Amino acid sequence: MSVLIGCPAETEPRENRVALTPDVAARLHRAGLDVIVGSGAGRGAWFHDEEYVAAGARIGTGEEVYAQADVVVVIHPPADRTLLRAGQLLIGLLEPLLTAGDLADTKVTALSFDGLPRTLSRAQSMDVLTSQANVAGYKAAVLAADTFGGFFPMLMTAAGTVRPAKVLVLGGGVAGLQAIGTARRLGALVTGYDVRAAARSDIASTGASVLDLGGVSASGQGGYARALTAEEQADQQRAMIAAIGAFDIVITTAQVPGHRPPELVPAAALAAMAPGSVVVDLAAGPLGGNVAGSTPDGRHVTANGITVLGAGNLPAQVPRAASAAWARNVAALLDHLIHDGSVVLDRGDEITAGLLVCQDGQVVQPKETLS
Repeated sequence: MSVLIGCPAETEPRENRVALTPDVAARLHRAGLDVIVGSGAGRGAWFHDEEYVAAGARIGTGEEVYAQADVVVVIHPPADRTLLRAGQLLIGLLEPLLTAGDLADTKVTALSFDGLPRTLSRAQSMDVLTSQANVAGYKAAVLAADTFGGFFPMLMTAAGTVRPAKVLVLGGGVAGLQAIGTARRLGALVTGYDVRAAARSDIASTGASVLDLGGVSASGQGGYARALTAEEQADQQRAMIAAIGAFDIVITTAQVPGHRPPELVPAAALAAMAPGSVVVDLAAGPLGGNVAGSTPDGRHVTANGITVLGAGNLPAQVPRAASAAWARNVAALLDHLIHDGSVVLDRGDEITAGLLVCQDGQVVQPKETLS
């Protein structure tokens, strides 16, 4: 019997992405897998049920997807855990720091992209964090340009010369580098900053300037930044307050796995910026953000006229491209897991071990707690 892959519609507010696109459904069908897709699952990304049927998939209700599928692929963890079945395989960005216990109670086997060993070259085709961060970084720069009351590029006109906007991007990971590249292509003068020496080199390689905030260096495991000590964070914030007033736009992207996002732009830094400046906090989420007072999908203007945007779920605002990338990542993982018509979970495999959240009612990871 063929493995049945299920893709339900997402239920998160303002989530327009879908975990499987019609072209990937067709690829899975050609590989001998069966596919069932929730009715209307792709509508937010302009993928219609008829396209999935043409790709060889069946259309069902959300309940039918969960009741029948051997493997369920999602973007967010399902809000209604009662739909999950013991022994079913659930794949998505499952936020295991928040959901591992609940998922274990359902006795599903859960694989979360949060734990993918991203520095492993053979895992890169499965890396949804990277593919979605690319989308988010692009959209953050476009959102900043749309909100800013001036031009990004320098303009020389009969009415005079307009200076280019000065953009500061905090964080030199995938999202930060994409934001830097997009802002540069829009014509802005761009500066980047990161606490990791390797990331500072990456920023310089884009042609952007690199901001020097002193001697803090905080490279961590897996290519991520480590959490700063309280003293290091205080030093960083003091230096940021002194430097930030030179910029019209600030885009923040810094996140540390297993920890709340570091506050890079405190209220005093916002107070040091010029009226009309724009700050986009890409890290804003339920655990906090990089900017004082930012909230997911929130927008507020400070007393001195700074517009602060909590970016929230930016990939959902570019749903067709983001879904296409996500679905390709899912297909690569399924290729890795399914052999001879069966799902094979080898806990000795580095990729599977990194992804596995729970199995047989037991939480496997994460071992750490939020701090």
